[in-house]
Amino acid sequence: MKFIALATSIALTGACAGALAAPTTANTAAPTLAAANAATAATSTTATTATAATAPAAKGKPPAAPPSAPASPAAPGSADTAADTAPLPPPSSAAQHLYASAKNDILQVRSLLKSGRTQSSVGSGFLIGTSNLVVTNYHVVSQFALDPDTYVGEWVDTSGQRGNVELLAVDVLHDLAVLRVSRNGTGFFKMPDQLARLTQGQYLYSMGNPLDLGFAISEGAYNGVIARGFYDQLMFTGPINSGMSGGPSVTVDGSVAGVNVSKRLDGELVSFLVPARFAQDLLRKVEQQAKAPADFTSVVAAQLLSHQRAMVDQLLASPLSLKPMGPYMVPVRESEQMRCWGRSNVKADKPFTVDDASCAMESAIFVSGSLQTGQLSIRHQFLRGTGLDKARFAQLASSSFKNEHFGSNKDTRLTGPNCTEDFVKNKNLPLRAVLCVRAYRKFAGLYDFALLTASTDQGLMSLQSRLDARGVSYDNGLRLSRVFLESLSLAPVPTTAPAPARVPGKKPAPAATDKKATAAVKPATGGAQ
Repeated sequence: MKFIALATSIALTGACAGALAAPTTANTAAPTLAAANAATAATSTTATTATAATAPAAKGKPPAAPPSAPASPAAPGSADTAADTAPLPPPSSAAQHLYASAKNDILQVRSLLKSGRTQSSVGSGFLIGTSNLVVTNYHVVSQFALDPDTYVGEWVDTSGQRGNVELLAVDVLHDLAVLRVSRNGTGFFKMPDQLARLTQGQYLYSMGNPLDLGFAISEGAYNGVIARGFYDQLMFTGPINSGMSGGPSVTVDGSVAGVNVSKRLDGELVSFLVPARFAQDLLRKVEQQAKAPADFTSVVAAQLLSHQRAMVDQLLASPLSLKPMGPYMVPVRESEQMRCWGRSNVKADKPFTVDDASCAMESAIFVSGSLQTGQLSIRHQFLRGTGLDKARFAQLASSSFKNEHFGSNKDTRLTGPNCTEDFVKNKNLPLRAVLCVRAYRKFAGLYDFALLTASTDQGLMSLQSRLDARGVSYDNGLRLSRVFLESLSLAPVPTTAPAPARVPGKKPAPAATDKKATAAVKPATGGAQ
């Protein structure tokens, strides 16, 4: 059956796309610090990817600090004993000067439950010039941006003054927000038209409220622009802890270089900043708008739709790369934003082997503590029976295919999966294909697509592939699924015949030539180039 059969079946499912968009449900409970730190894990996030996790630095209320591990006993008179009593090195003079000059313009930004006004999450922000505008991260304000009936924002400065905040604008793609508060800055933090130029290794100073412990400043170095995410971030080799998200990172003269946003959970002092130019752009939008949006959910939805268009167009701007797996060719995409990894379970005591190849985007768009989206992933699994008969191998392959998960009907973020299954054939490969679609409950026009396929041409081999597209439009989900399905194929069969054996001492006979057919013939490849 041709692919068009599945496409037609999918289109019929698409007629029910409106029914997939179930009524909006309430947000889930406020995330804990651990859940928030895992929110951007690749992982994928949120998001699940093949690389190590990156987490927003300030989601959730921080737990009490764990007790320090006891130190090993030191021998009398050892250097360890002297180190225990040695004073800590004083901060640099530059850090001391910045601390004294900037602390009046650093704010703590809190998300509170309206009922009881208890703290739900804590981040940081900073006043721009002498205005009452505050720059922070979107993920710091996401709770009261998306659920204003349940949460409210509050600011607290270093002297203990506090007040409510008004959310003016969000940039979910770069994780930024602008607030208005009831006090003005002293003029220390400026966002000039001409931003400071940074050089590799240049010292930066990150400020914020780590772990709800109070105002702090940490020194580190700028180490270039990271292009692995879909949007540029700056690499900061210094500590950014939970609660510092939304705080500024500045040069030695106080120029804003970036906004604290996240850190790598598997690294030491590997942190990330949103470049200051994106905050500058958002402040310009605030200047031009007559009033703040009444509904930020629709604003976020529009920005996510814009992201998915750029993401899909970039992925499909050139043909997918084809890699061999056994007798098959499988599509992958390797780029700055998408990394691929492989592994195998080859063991002497196993009656079958499994080779895996996975590709995933290293970043996702943070929407809330329970939702990250705007991400693509590809996975291929090649099973081969080495000690099984066809019946037992078929059972193994079928169990692997059925073990895939497409989501639950109980999910408060998305509808349950609506799936279509069919047997199809593309250019030269018969396949069993399942396509599942889920609609976002709060963000109209966004869907998660999952396409699962299994080859049906071999008795002791099976290629099982999966494409996941999170946060895409319905049309782009179908577009991606069609390209992926058509890219799976059998590997080309070599067309060059082996040379005839030569008899020793005898010259080979000249090949017969048909003078009527002297035109060159281009061999068919049998598959995609």
